[in-house]
Amino acid sequence: MATPNVLGKENAKLGFIGLGIMGSRLTKRLHSAGWTIQAWNRSPEPGRKLEQSGVPIAASLASLIDNSDVLLSSLANDAAVHSVYLDEGGVFSVAKPGTIILEMSTISPKLSQLLHREASARGLRLIDLAVSGSAPAVEGGTVTLLAGGERDTFELCRPVYESIAKQWFLMGGGSAGVQMKLVVNLLLGIGMQAVAEAVSLGLHLELNKTVLLDVLSKTAVIPPALVGKLKKIATDDYSPQFPLRLMSKDMDLITETASEIGVGLPAGRAAKCVLDANVELSGDLDLSAITPFVLEHASQS
Repeated sequence: MATPNVLGKENAKLGFIGLGIMGSRLTKRLHSAGWTIQAWNRSPEPGRKLEQSGVPIAASLASLIDNSDVLLSSLANDAAVHSVYLDEGGVFSVAKPGTIILEMSTISPKLSQLLHREASARGLRLIDLAVSGSAPAVEGGTVTLLAGGERDTFELCRPVYESIAKQWFLMGGGSAGVQMKLVVNLLLGIGMQAVAEAVSLGLHLELNKTVLLDVLSKTAVIPPALVGKLKKIATDDYSPQFPLRLMSKDMDLITETASEIGVGLPAGRAAKCVLDANVELSGDLDLSAITPFVLEHASQS
């Protein structure tokens, strides 16, 4: 399909690939905002659930691509992204020149750079558009978008950003958005570890748990992204907003990337060890589920 010169709800068809915690919510927001959108997921069950919300589900990936001016994707990891884009029958073998791609997964900079090269060779317009914010932020339209790619394509897609985000930034050329997401999530991973240890210290000092968490939530040292984690700790509700397994995957990407460029991350590697110790039993729970682990092991360190 020919890409419109001006991207708007009246003339652009969107296709969303990947209907996990983030993708399903982003698709719902775009649908609710009035965009013509259809979706596709590698496994059928998430699509069936979303279809009940009124979002059309494409019969196949090829059908989705063929009927979309703009493709968006939010996938779990490098392997999923590599498969969807680079395998036979994937995006790059089907998409027509001029198609815009907004790739929103948190992946390695190396893979992101490969996607940009392959897209450019096929006449496709790709932006890596990392999302900073958890599920509630997606539902509220308050996420931050971190982009890498050509400015003309970035600016053309502003109407899409306006439907899903509070703010958006072009960080630089291809993969710069993904790189910035790793910077941001390094702070998130270390920050959650710090919060868990602070709570552990307070409770072992026999401070009242309710008062402790309430006061922490009102101090300047707890960033907004972690205030909600204090509420989850208070109620022992670790239902996933940002699953621990995804934070663990991101911390793997962060430490691997840092190692490749010769940057030491001692606090990041310490946080990675705690995440690694929790993935098997708590991976599908919220990131804040590292707190019970820290409490349990406080007297053993």
